[in-house]
Amino acid sequence: MKKLTLLLLFSGLIFQAFSQEDRPNIIFILSDDHRYDFMGFTGAVEGLETPNLDRMARNGAHFPNAFVTTALCSPSRASILTGQYAHAHTIVDNSAPVPEGTKFFPEILQKNGYQTGFFGKWHMGDGDDMPQEGFDYWLSFKGQGVYNDPTFNINGEQVKQPDGSYTSDRLTDYALEWLEDREDEKPFFMYLSHKAVHAEFTPAKRHEGVHANTPIVTPPSMYLTATKDSPYFSDREKPITSPVNYQDIPEWVRKQRYSWHGVDYMYHGAIPFDKFYRLYLETLLGVDESVGRILDWVEENGLTENTLIVYMGDNGFSFGEHGLIDKRHAYEESMKVPFLAQYPKMIQAGSTNENIVMNIDLAPTFLELAGLPDSKPDVQGQSLLPIFSNPNQEWRDKVFYEYYWEMAYPSTPTIFAVRTDRYKYIFNQGVWDINELYDLENDPYEMNNLIRSEAHQEIARDLRDAVFTWLETTGGEQIPLKRISYPKRDHIYQRTY
Repeated sequence: MKKLTLLLLFSGLIFQAFSQEDRPNIIFILSDDHRYDFMGFTGAVEGLETPNLDRMARNGAHFPNAFVTTALCSPSRASILTGQYAHAHTIVDNSAPVPEGTKFFPEILQKNGYQTGFFGKWHMGDGDDMPQEGFDYWLSFKGQGVYNDPTFNINGEQVKQPDGSYTSDRLTDYALEWLEDREDEKPFFMYLSHKAVHAEFTPAKRHEGVHANTPIVTPPSMYLTATKDSPYFSDREKPITSPVNYQDIPEWVRKQRYSWHGVDYMYHGAIPFDKFYRLYLETLLGVDESVGRILDWVEENGLTENTLIVYMGDNGFSFGEHGLIDKRHAYEESMKVPFLAQYPKMIQAGSTNENIVMNIDLAPTFLELAGLPDSKPDVQGQSLLPIFSNPNQEWRDKVFYEYYWEMAYPSTPTIFAVRTDRYKYIFNQGVWDINELYDLENDPYEMNNLIRSEAHQEIARDLRDAVFTWLETTGGEQIPLKRISYPKRDHIYQRTY
């Protein structure tokens, strides 16, 4: 087919129309709280099998150095859709509404000839499930949603799903139906956004008990802050091969151990750690099967060569590191996420791409692939297409991170951080506490805080300067505050004044 490129000026927009052959399809699959190394092919978890994520890694590339710029649902999702840091789009927590005038990249794709469909968890600020701009087809649910017997908002109508429905399965059913019904002559963008594997973890019935006997992997840093009252105190003396600095563990980390997000009082004692861990693994299996169904459809319809497929987590998840669970903090397991991409025209099958990639890179990547590289000038990420085709070219050498204190979960402070290929500097804002510096090459579990080390003062100063230069040059010198309200929960103190 002869390639056709037609430029039309319409309503002040430059509309680029390409043939289906020229304009690739894009499938973006987002999971929730999926830890970066919990995939079968990494070997991190004995007995964990994720054949379809493994299949993506074989057919495309695994990016082991993928990060989110904020490890929290709404800010990370907004960063994906805008290509901006949280301090720029200002959706800094899970309750603040989307600012008026915010433009997400699917609107641009839709206006430039793409069929667009959204399926799953939106959870953007205020928890609304109503259709959003930029999508021809809309399916979502309010807030975090539920795992079983959900009700979906489908194009503005509430539709109760059949009894016995499992959300991961139903989202995939609808996504595949939309793909079947699409217009063949137009390219498509599909965004499949899973609720899984967000707590409270609930596997599909077919997966219940699959990991009942899977060994529990506990990291050495789990015991750093254990006291005599901790069930893990007896494990504190387990052999650790890397240096440990017990003195300079931030006080907020010590205190969070016995809290909603700490291993000694998880969810206020609602579930033991071992059960929590195994339920997570079993819930993840439904996501893996969903990925397999999407891959099968693409292959069966002969679209593999012309479809970019990206799988990513919206943030990471802790399983005991520093005595913590969940995310929010700037340790590796929180800010690091799984990232897989396959696109035979650019990405070498079975490759490992060591470059640093971030969630703010997705918007410019998808827009450039669609032939619209300059259509969203406010993006702060970079298109990944250059390193898709040439992983060895010059690329960024650091990633910046931010998290803003939430009233709903007040035990984690505002945090700013920078991570290079070797060092990480963490600035704990607004608390009378110590900052942190880690040599990740020699201390991968971040147990030896070097912030007082005489030999590392120049590195600490340089990285601190890098953090504040980043904030100054990207509009992050002020913390965005929003009028927000939280639903009543019995485990959170409610301020009413």
